[in-house]
Order: sequence, then C-alpha cells, then structure tokens
Amino acid sequence: MIKCYPFNLLFVNIALICLDVVLAFIAFFQLCRIHLRNQRVGWTRQKVLHLMIGSSNCGYFIYFLCMVVATCKRWLCWSNVCGFVLMALPKILFLAAFLLLLSFWADLCHQANDEEDGDEENSSRKPLLETSKTKVGLSNIDIRRKCCSFQGIRVGSRQKFVIVVIVLNVLLIIAFAAIIRIEQKNPSNSLVFARVYIDFLATLVLLMGVAFGCYGFLLFSKLRRVRSEKASSEMRKVVGLAVVSVLCFTSSSLIALFMDVLLFHHWNPEKINGVKALILLILHHVLGSSVPFAFGLWFMRELPAPSTSNRQVQPRAITFISYGSAGRHHHQYCPTATSSEKQVSRTSPN
Repeated sequence: MIKCYPFNLLFVNIALICLDVVLAFIAFFQLCRIHLRNQRVGWTRQKVLHLMIGSSNCGYFIYFLCMVVATCKRWLCWSNVCGFVLMALPKILFLAAFLLLLSFWADLCHQANDEEDGDEENSSRKPLLETSKTKVGLSNIDIRRKCCSFQGIRVGSRQKFVIVVIVLNVLLIIAFAAIIRIEQKNPSNSLVFARVYIDFLATLVLLMGVAFGCYGFLLFSKLRRVRSEKASSEMRKVVGLAVVSVLCFTSSSLIALFMDVLLFHHWNPEKINGVKALILLILHHVLGSSVPFAFGLWFMRELPAPSTSNRQVQPRAITFISYGSAGRHHHQYCPTATSSEKQVSRTSPN
C-alpha cells in the first residue's frame, strides 16, 4: 500500500483517521451516558448535537480510509461521484451541528431583547428540541415511546431556516455530483466544479464564524451585567467557543479558498510535495473540524440532572445548549430582578 500511495500522505491520513475516531468515540460515548441518565426526556438539543458531531467524525474516518483504499485499488468512481460525495457529506454534518448551535444563541439573544421591550409572551416559546415536562406515573411503554421518538421535538423558526439551508446544501451536492459524473471524460472540468463547491463551502463556514463572533459578543455583553457565579461560568463558555469558532473557521476557510491542497489531496495526491502542503492540509482539517468539535464536546461534558417518575427535574444549563428536561415552572428570580438576570435564568431549558 505504501508503494501505491505517497508515504507522507499516508502518515497524514492515518493521523487524521485516529483523531476522528477518538472524537467520534467521545461523542457517542457521551451521548450514551446522557441518554441512560435521562431516558424519559427523549431527544434534546444536547443529544442531537452529540449525534451530529459523532456522525460527522465517522464520515471523515470513512472518507480518509476510502481515499487510501480507492487510490491503491484504482476505484473508477472515486475520481468523480463517490469521492466527491464522501468528501462533502461530513462537512454538511459539521455545518448542521454548528448552525444549530448558532440558532440557539440567536434564540437567546432575541429572546432577551424581546423581554427588555416588555414582551413577556415570548416566555412560552420553545426552540428546537426542547421537550415537554415528563409526566408523573408514565408507564414503561410510554417511556420507550418518548425516548425513541421525535414527537416531542419543537422546531423554532430559526431552526427551520437551518434545516432549509442544510437541505439546499444536500441538493447542491447531488447537483454537483451529477455534473461531475457527466463531465468525467474531461477531468479538468470536474476539477473546476469541485473547486467551485469547495469555495462555496469555505465561504459559508467563514460567514458562520463571523456570526458566532457577533452573537458571542451580544451574549457576553448581556451576561456581563449580571453578577453571579453562574453568569460568570456561562460567560467564559460563550467567550471560549466564540473565539475558537472565529479563529478556526476563518483559518480553515482561507486555506480552502486560496490553496489547492484539498483538490490535490483528493484527486492528485502525488502533486502534494513538501512540508508546507502537508502542514496546510493538517491545519485545514484540525482547525476546520477537530478543534471546534473538541471544544464543543468539552463544553457539553456536563450531564443533565437524572429524570425520575416522582419528581420534577431541575436541570443544570449552559448558555449555548440546554438539556431540554425541565418543565416551564422553574424557579424565578425575585420581582425586583433586572431583565439581564431574567435572561441568565432563561438559559435553562424552560
């Protein structure tokens, strides 16, 4: 296999495969822990994001593994449809995970703005994947139906927009794959269309990084007005993820936009020569996927409060993701609390 594939690229692929396997294992292991601890709640935001992170890293694992095998076995479909689809799907899952995360931040920012305007009716709104309160005395059949079904999921307007964006991206993948399949007799045209799609995705990721920076700053400015240990903890998480998102998304997007290492890595691996190209290739994947995923898993490492059949759950919460296991009537601050204090209280799943 070493003779049919450049040794330096083989080493890079193995390293990236190991990294993706570790992140996928952590994501699915944490998902199992969350589900076993809180089975009655069903699918929550936290569970869905762990599922997306694990699935995206599994997709990258399959892609890097198939890249080596396809090159050595000379798979004919790898240079057109098969390789392009395997390259694009993990990135779509990556976009879906962080766009959903961004939509939760947007919900918090705009919900807080509505409260400051005196519109308290918005407190009844429930964004994506916030399930209703577990009823007392549920039977085992009801519990199994709830934890295995999506009927309790409520989708907000911003999350619907994210779903539309992801669906359009999937349709775009199908369209580009069909064009590449038609142009397979002319490899230069296939490379042009692949280049266009890579630039499109890089631009989308760059805009997403800017949006994370903006909404992160808005949340930070609102939480800074609240003096409490909880608000300080939430503020550190917001700042950490916002800074990581801006730096990583911007760096990986610029590499994809102005360098050809991604095209060469997929279609012409023998053209990647020198340490500089290898470093750019590693930086693009690590900064564009692994580091943001690792930070997201770290910030979501806390387990929700366990659900029981004879008491209402009072969950812990983090600013950018809620566990979705609480009822609407949780503890509120005193009547003299400021609107900013109410915002911190509402970062819990209401």
